[in-house]
Amino acid sequence: MGQHRPEVEEAAVAAASSNVPLPAPAPVRTPAWRYALGMFGTSIPINLIRGSIVLLYVDILGMDVRAYAAVMAVYAVIDAIDNPVLGHLSDRTRTRLGRRRPWLLLGAPLLAASMIALFSPPGSLDGPGLVAWFALFAILSELFDSMLNANYGALLPELFPEERRRALANVLRQGFQLVAMVISLALTPVLTTSLLGSEEEVGGFSRTAALYAVIAVAAIVVMALGAHEEPNRRQEERPRLLPSLAQILRTPLLWMVALPSLCYGSAVAIVLSGVQLYVRHTLGLPVATAFLVQGVVLLTCAAALFAWLAAVRRLGALRTWRLAFWALTGSFALLYLARDLTTALLAGAVLGIGWAGLLATNDLVVARVVDRDAAVHGLHREGLFLSVTGALGRLSGAVSGLALASLGTFFGYHSGDSPGTDPGQAFRVYPFLLCALGALSAHLVRVPSPERSAAEASADVAVRTGRRA
Repeated sequence: MGQHRPEVEEAAVAAASSNVPLPAPAPVRTPAWRYALGMFGTSIPINLIRGSIVLLYVDILGMDVRAYAAVMAVYAVIDAIDNPVLGHLSDRTRTRLGRRRPWLLLGAPLLAASMIALFSPPGSLDGPGLVAWFALFAILSELFDSMLNANYGALLPELFPEERRRALANVLRQGFQLVAMVISLALTPVLTTSLLGSEEEVGGFSRTAALYAVIAVAAIVVMALGAHEEPNRRQEERPRLLPSLAQILRTPLLWMVALPSLCYGSAVAIVLSGVQLYVRHTLGLPVATAFLVQGVVLLTCAAALFAWLAAVRRLGALRTWRLAFWALTGSFALLYLARDLTTALLAGAVLGIGWAGLLATNDLVVARVVDRDAAVHGLHREGLFLSVTGALGRLSGAVSGLALASLGTFFGYHSGDSPGTDPGQAFRVYPFLLCALGALSAHLVRVPSPERSAAEASADVAVRTGRRA
């Protein structure tokens, strides 16, 4: 039996009689693995789209690569608008389920449905009709992916305010993302062209998309139902869109971090979207061989994640982030030199090591900027802030589209029927140049630690208060 404590009972009775609310219970901790599982669900659909959509629509169905580039450029504009709006709506949401969970539970089935439609174009479509189908469901898929990631990403700083737990949760979720990539990138060519279909028809893509949709929805729902949001956030003032957006866009650190992040995202997007073309046209091998190249990259990346976590704890997130940029840049140089399967696998292994470093550190650098915004302005608007950075990062789709469009100008590639001389060139040159630019710009970034941010924010508030007085 517990010891009787009359003073506690008297305090509770007094609080009840005076209408003074009792202290809020301590928030329940979300296990790092439970949160990380959500990355598995969000990664499968979007990586299937980015890794196979060019092969399906351009190389197999014969849609002109310039139409693909035009759709991606239009979506980049739409995405720049919808990302902040979705993040802001999430920040203003007040429900018993929390701010983020309702959007996650809604977005998962919507993304699954649009992805299945994207990979199931009617056989009668051709020309403008095929482009219209592609544009509609590609844009819807990216829209619902934005909805999911605006809310999922916003949970990281909230659920894991301590740097060490945050770093662990981030590494675990990146590990789940790599598992998803092994399935949605490396395994997909085997499923679509061998087990569930063939290289010249779309039935395998449709069936693979349906299978992945079920897996993705299940993972997201399990994560969302187990995420324990901070209950006190429901009582906070709802941030206003335009003032908040203006404050965020005036944050110098936002732009300093956004440039290297854009370079990194664009380089990886180009490689992921073109690896099957690289295998088919540059290495002269069947598309299913991409399974080996992608598998080596992803497995090496997964094995290196915890080594980079140790580096973060020893060197700090910022220094490790810069080091990872140079490692990835060097790997793209090796990829350019690769001309056969053996050298491509070697370059892929080195690429996986460098990529792991940026997976382990990039979100930590961004999260510190988000922490500083909350400390300075007293508002928890992680959804809007991360959606703005996400919109900037998603410009990588436009960069990737421009790289594809340039294949026609520089190498004569317009479609699978007219492949030109070396359509795999852009997928080796552009990533190296972009990553080198990102590595150089990363050295200009100075991200304060959470402790320093809090101290500087307190000093700024004191100065402003003194001025008003």
